[in-house]
Amino acid sequence: MNAIAPRPQRISLMAVGELRDAFTALERGDRGTAVASLMAIDTESWQATERRLVTLGGSVADLLRALEVEP
Repeated sequence: MNAIAPRPQRISLMAVGELRDAFTALERGDRGTAVASLMAIDTESWQATERRLVTLGGSVADLLRALEVEP
């Protein structure tokens, strides 16, 4: 019996751009823009991002805390 492997989740190019914009905004201390960029990421890309971070032993929250710059 062959098990059918689930289709791997993909992170869209748009989501990668939004994530980059969020990180850039955090570096500038612009939390509002960072939040707006993160909220623009589609559900499938979020799930794929979370899965990859878990594989690396982290989470989205851990990543954001590591990137946050004190005002």
